[in-house]
Amino acid sequence: MFPFRNILFPTDFSTHSRCALKYAAAFARNGNGRLVILNAQDTALPPNLLTIADHELSKHDNQSLLQIKLRARELLKDALLDGLDVEPVVVEGEPAATIAQTAVDYGIDLITVVTRGRKRFSRAFGGSMAEDIIAEAPCPVLATKSLERDFVAPSGAEPQLNLKRIVLATNFRPSSAAATQIATQISNRMGAELHAVYVIGDYFEQISAMFPEGGLAALTRLRSYVGERMSHLADGAGRRAASHIAEGRPYEEVVKLATRIEADLIVIGTAAHNSLFGGSAVLGSEVERVIRNAPCPVLCVPAAKVVTPLPSLVTQPVT
Repeated sequence: MFPFRNILFPTDFSTHSRCALKYAAAFARNGNGRLVILNAQDTALPPNLLTIADHELSKHDNQSLLQIKLRARELLKDALLDGLDVEPVVVEGEPAATIAQTAVDYGIDLITVVTRGRKRFSRAFGGSMAEDIIAEAPCPVLATKSLERDFVAPSGAEPQLNLKRIVLATNFRPSSAAATQIATQISNRMGAELHAVYVIGDYFEQISAMFPEGGLAALTRLRSYVGERMSHLADGAGRRAASHIAEGRPYEEVVKLATRIEADLIVIGTAAHNSLFGGSAVLGSEVERVIRNAPCPVLCVPAAKVVTPLPSLVTQPVT
């Protein structure tokens, strides 16, 4: 539900991870809420690390633990955090799973993360840390990159949200229902334009070419159905909403629209599934490609986030 009140900012204290801090601070300020700063370490940690005196750590030659504490203390001095309710947390554990559990323990509404580029080989055999977090998170995750259009405007030392145009990627499945709800809420509260887009996959064109007697009729019916649903969605979302229907690769068309209208945010529903190679849950390939190629931050909303009836713009059963 928007506004988000409890924000989680996971960090490894690097300059790279700090790119998501301004978003975490801005959302916490917008929701008059709390910001939890989390650092997860894969080494053993005392549960009270942040309250242990520096000289005690030095005396026992725990320089690595002292450095973690000092870096956390330095981060808390950042001007972006002025006036906010901030709680630092340093725990032991594997990052993605620890972040997901912390989100549950602290009642988190939004996680902010920074994505990194990956080489082709690593893409085939495992996701980036940010994508692992998105796949396991029980709440929306804002995925950002260091070089992209942002929607946080400075107001003195305090960052403020400045959203003008939002792209909602929808497919009318349950995985996009929660994204529709949150995108509409953000648009209404922030006075931003909402551009809903449905992409008819290029495989329909391939079917029509292979089976023209049946494929073309099915494609025509689908186009008509999508047109009616998108018109209904736009009407229900208000006068600042517009609908777009495209045909092609879903991620490419979503990114093209976001680039063309200079969108500040893309909202997309996620439904993680088990990896072909076992282990942790993974995102769908189209969602991953949207995140990697988007010209602006991407808000990834898990299907399970719907906890209240959907707004009037979704009145038909989701199929």
